Amino acid sequence: GHQLYKMSNKILKHSKSKKDKEEAYQLLTKAADMGHLKAMEKLAAALLFGYHGPQNITAAVTLYETLAEKGSHKGQTALGFMFSYGIGMEYNQAKALVYYTFGSLGGNLISQMILGYRYWVGINVPRNCEAALTNYRKVAFFIADKLEKNEEMPVEKVRLMEKSENLSSNNDFLDWDVHQYYKFLAERGDTQIQVMYKAKILFSGKNVDFWGQDSIHELQMFCHIEQISPFLYIDQMFLEGSVAVTQSNASAFKYFTMAAEKNYTEAFKYFHIAAEKGLADAQLQLGIMYHSGSGVRKDYKLAFKYFYLASQNGQPIAVYYLAQMYAAGTGVFRSCQNAVELYRSVCELGSWSEKFLTAYFAYQDGNIDSSLIQYALLAEMGYEVAQSNSAYILESEQVKILSNDQMYPLALLLWNRAAAQGNAFARVKTGDYHFYGYGTKRDYVTAAIHYSLAVDHHIAQAMFNLAYMYEHGLGIPKDIHLAKRWYDLAAQTSPDASIPVFLARMKLEVKLLFSEIQLFKFTSSWKMSKLDTILQPHWELFALVVIVILLVLLIRNR
Repeated sequence: GHQLYKMSNKILKHSKSKKDKEEAYQLLTKAADMGHLKAMEKLAAALLFGYHGPQNITAAVTLYETLAEKGSHKGQTALGFMFSYGIGMEYNQAKALVYYTFGSLGGNLISQMILGYRYWVGINVPRNCEAALTNYRKVAFFIADKLEKNEEMPVEKVRLMEKSENLSSNNDFLDWDVHQYYKFLAERGDTQIQVMYKAKILFSGKNVDFWGQDSIHELQMFCHIEQISPFLYIDQMFLEGSVAVTQSNASAFKYFTMAAEKNYTEAFKYFHIAAEKGLADAQLQLGIMYHSGSGVRKDYKLAFKYFYLASQNGQPIAVYYLAQMYAAGTGVFRSCQNAVELYRSVCELGSWSEKFLTAYFAYQDGNIDSSLIQYALLAEMGYEVAQSNSAYILESEQVKILSNDQMYPLALLLWNRAAAQGNAFARVKTGDYHFYGYGTKRDYVTAAIHYSLAVDHHIAQAMFNLAYMYEHGLGIPKDIHLAKRWYDLAAQTSPDASIPVFLARMKLEVKLLFSEIQLFKFTSSWKMSKLDTILQPHWELFALVVIVILLVLLIRNR
């Protein structure tokens, strides 16, 4: 079983051929049938997420139940996820929490991140910052270690409702596109970019047969012209081994020695110069030196200063160090809230974020169920974009793995979680669900509250909806003057709202005019004055409407 598993892994790692991948999964199935634990875990994930073949939720559930009984933390985490959404089994948050807890105790990082998020916002557990901190810290420690080894890369998170066309649905195209971009920068003569570009090819393990040997040769060339960073890449490759080179401690030591002799004084001098010029990595290294007292007097305040500067320049390891300092109260007042927020931002850089790409590709290819499950797992882990995307897919009514009566309540739950994280569009959607009674009872009061919160983010749709509710007295006291104000603000906030606002204002003013005419008699000059007051702010739109009506009449009577 183990030999079949290794063969399968090798094929999946080094081949992009569909036929080869099908063969790999056949080997994986045989290994799983023999009871090989890792093969069972990998096969169950493939069946659940629809990797390289059709989804089979029933078979995935059976495998995961067997794995959970054997103490597999991956099996326990997967069952927790499936219970939390009612995928392949009953919807049961209590059981989900139990399985997540067991998964976390077994060391599963995804379970730990899910529990961190749940304790942070209070999902089926009391809000508990310290519990959230404990879980997020475990995950962040692992991710920071990976980041220091350049083993994690950021992934773009596409919002489905924005219908982004920036990404291709083909992995090979993305690889080629990134390669061409780095190549273009390198050919402009930037040595550092050239080094990064060659190292990226070798460390990624992709297309090494095509580009790899040239990349090694060129990195060695840079070494001879006294560039330090190529040594650092080459020694790491020899130390750890890669697709392009065989692991060799002797070669690794040779390049480590060539890179530099340790000299804290010189290092501090050059890091300080680079840090003053805004280089994030130099700011990070200065922070580490002050934090640990390496070559300088230990100074936590200066360490905090440089970690902060590096974090503002996009250095994620500096964010981790800041979280550590807030968590322990080192050099700053202890703040559980700040520590959790910083740890969480590091956790979200984990390799699981690659599911944003595979989920997006699945959506583009029409594999809606596969896309939903991948986004849903990320949503459980607290990614706001994934929560919005999952809700968007659910309300599209294209999902087959959930019953119709599950979709809108789940979509409302996810829109609400995304709204709680500051997504104003999600806040409007949550208001809409309460207004129309989607997935919940119709509740105008709650809808008005959500629209009012979205208004603070200058969302024209929320302003329009709030105006409509004031106009008709739905969930809030009827107030025509406030209705007019919100209609006007909606038009000022977004040009797209101009026509709907004009039509709404016209209807409102006509209703007011008729109600006043029924009560009083007025002169024709007053009526003209009143009409001028109504139309003056929107006379261009009014003229356009009249012209369109006349054109329609002309076309019909030709």
